Amino acid sequence: MPAPDPHAETAAKPLPPVFLLVVMQAAVAAASLVVEIVAGRMLAPYLGMSLYTWTAVIAVVLAGFSAGHWVGGLIAERPAPRALILTGWSMVGAALTTAGAVFVLRWGAALLLPRLTDPLAAIALLTALVFFLPSFFAGIPAPVLAKVAVAARPAQAGRALGAIFAAGAIGAIAGTLLAGFLFISWLGSVGTLATVTAVYGLLALAAFGAARRARRALSAITAVAAGLLLPLGLAGLGLAQPDPCTRESDYFCIRVLDVSAEVGEPARLMVLDHLGHGISVAQAPTRMVTPHGTMLDGLARARMAERPFSAFFIGGGSYSVPRAWHAAGLGAAVTVAEIDPAVTATAISDFWFDPASARILHDDARRALGNDATTYDVVIGDAFTDIAVPAHLVTREFFDLIRARLNPGGVYLMNVIDFADRLDALAAIVRTLRAVFPSVEVWAEITTPDPDARLVFIVLAAETPSAFSQITGAPPDLLPAGRLSAGAVDALVARRDPPVLTDDYAPIDRLLGRLD
Repeated sequence: MPAPDPHAETAAKPLPPVFLLVVMQAAVAAASLVVEIVAGRMLAPYLGMSLYTWTAVIAVVLAGFSAGHWVGGLIAERPAPRALILTGWSMVGAALTTAGAVFVLRWGAALLLPRLTDPLAAIALLTALVFFLPSFFAGIPAPVLAKVAVAARPAQAGRALGAIFAAGAIGAIAGTLLAGFLFISWLGSVGTLATVTAVYGLLALAAFGAARRARRALSAITAVAAGLLLPLGLAGLGLAQPDPCTRESDYFCIRVLDVSAEVGEPARLMVLDHLGHGISVAQAPTRMVTPHGTMLDGLARARMAERPFSAFFIGGGSYSVPRAWHAAGLGAAVTVAEIDPAVTATAISDFWFDPASARILHDDARRALGNDATTYDVVIGDAFTDIAVPAHLVTREFFDLIRARLNPGGVYLMNVIDFADRLDALAAIVRTLRAVFPSVEVWAEITTPDPDARLVFIVLAAETPSAFSQITGAPPDLLPAGRLSAGAVDALVARRDPPVLTDDYAPIDRLLGRLD
């Protein structure tokens, strides 16, 4: 007597329509890509937003998809009803791990970041810890849905398979666009994850419903609905958690921190993603507090010899320096190119900045300078954010544009953040600026740093060198800063032998990323 065919039941029972399977695949792909886009935003307050962050996110998500596809292929070999049931449970797993991502991230960051000094290791491990499992579970349905679609239309197997693949691609496109242009802006990261959790829950119910169609005796929809209570409840709990961002914009997680105790009077610090971008003191607008602010303020004023001047700022941040110049009555005509309107709004609402005191352009600084031939006495570049640096703002071509926008006798100032035991980024910036400007100086706080400390420098480029070698900030801080000797800067460039950064080749992330 021949052995029973394990697939006979599948053949005997009606399979779900291919249209339903196509819609399910599109929804899974869309939801999984939404999570991928949100991953970069969620990691930013802890790791910054850099080439390395996005590299880790893409690699981890693809690894999760690959592992999920493999397991999904094994599941697809089972009879259709059983395969669809397991697919439904995989969607419950996707819902659970997506809803729990916010908690795993906060727990993992608190556990790993204090113990990992290498930023690349921190980025890779934390990303894998939080986002591998959601991607793994989201990768399972594709092979199952493809197999069932082919079985449902054996005479049109190629068309059925093509429809599943096309649905995955279209869903991925839709998820990417929805996350970037709609969900994060309107719902925030946690709200977006809660929405994806609900979508995965509906997909789980759809998978069990499809299995019920293939096998009339199945009655597990109630069970899976009960199973979804945990991830949906977890998503709701995530929405109730304190938001690490004071304001989550299209570009940054913006945080406003009260630093009055440290400063000694009412003051606030603006943090964009994970790095401080300026302190403003309520009743003392000319007080800079930080060496970074002190040098940008003091060097510009010293080079202009306190005469009225025009200035262009690349990045607004807390708008502390424009606010100080307005309060000091310098008569400076200030233009600020700040790409994020939410940063400007926060500076106005929380950092006592008067928007009438400056011309504000909510645009990329390079595009703003390129589209307007206005020239300035001072250009200030404040776009360095640790290992996340806009590469197009540190190239020779951009510095050529800067020089073209400077009046005779004008000066370009830019902050550079680098590690004391490397200084590769600083050396590359200096060499690149030297290809454009006759005089390039490096300024730093007068202090003795730790050997592996993260240091803030101000690089000054102009037609002529400064007539002074030291400045002191305003009271009560009186922060001193000095110019590195030309010999020391020459020796640094010669020792590190960095590349000249160009639009074609600007590996600034590698130069900052401690890759040996």
